[in-house]
Amino acid sequence: MLYISSNVSIPDTEISFSAIRAQGAGGQNVNKVSSAIHLRFDIQASSLPEFYKQRLLKLKRQWISKDGVIVIKAQQSRSQLQNREAALKQLQKIIQSVAVTPKKRRPTRPTRSSQKKRMDKKTKHGQIKALRRKVVE
Repeated sequence: MLYISSNVSIPDTEISFSAIRAQGAGGQNVNKVSSAIHLRFDIQASSLPEFYKQRLLKLKRQWISKDGVIVIKAQQSRSQLQNREAALKQLQKIIQSVAVTPKKRRPTRPTRSSQKKRMDKKTKHGQIKALRRKVVE
């Protein structure tokens, strides 16, 4: 059971794992042992609330396929078990990030004093640059 929040969780039956050989350096271990993990999670077929499903499907990320399946590859560790835990943590983090609704930005205007400071600074900078010019006689 993967717990997302206090009232949302994903049963283990909805998450599928497959062990594959890891890429990169590692010598004989890489060639012999399937320590990397592919995690697959079908968003549409899951028991997540509709709110989560819609927000996940709106994400345009490389780890979400066109079919609405999240595919995570974990190969940081030499241990299959640790890679499995890392993939689950990543899935948990992805789903939790979708749960947070971003605050709507309220446009603000600069204060009168900040505008005045900016203009004074520009004038002063221009005067300093004017002093660097050649003296005309």
